[in-house]
Amino acid sequence: MRNVILNLAISFDGLIEGPNGELDWIVKDETVDYGDILTEILSDKDLIFYGRVAYEKWGNIQPEKNAGKKIKDAYHLMHSKTKYVFSKTMKEDGTEAIFISSDIEEKVRELKQQPGKNIWLYGGAKIATTFFNLNLIDELRLAIHPVILGKGKPLFQNIEHAHKLKLVEIQDYASGIMLVKYKVYYS
Repeated sequence: MRNVILNLAISFDGLIEGPNGELDWIVKDETVDYGDILTEILSDKDLIFYGRVAYEKWGNIQPEKNAGKKIKDAYHLMHSKTKYVFSKTMKEDGTEAIFISSDIEEKVRELKQQPGKNIWLYGGAKIATTFFNLNLIDELRLAIHPVILGKGKPLFQNIEHAHKLKLVEIQDYASGIMLVKYKVYYS
């Protein structure tokens, strides 16, 4: 069975965006090639789930023209994955993305039962909350950045019930970023 993995960057105080949606707080680690990181994130996944806002911002983003080969290859790999967009307002966008506007739990459970690799829940606090409240997230992979924003959009809000986590792995980087992996258990 496929796992749904929420994988994203988060500030030390649990925020995924600054107060105006900014991401300039994300720490750049000069010892890490971001093409390698994106390729690693995608290596065990063949589907990507987006909320509408995350999809509009990042679903079809392309690397800069002067980007290196690794990052260009990583973006190519990302765009080769099947994309699902969860939205009540957006029905299609002229790409091959599949839009889901109802019966989220049923459709996600059906996709999880199909053969294949894992599923990347690309993000957005609203879609993460919906998936948590429907008990659909199997694993968290959070890149915790050594920044306290104080204000902004929290990842965890309006969660309706407790979720137990089991630490799987911690990986640290010279920049102070920590990648933490947790298995999610539902009672």
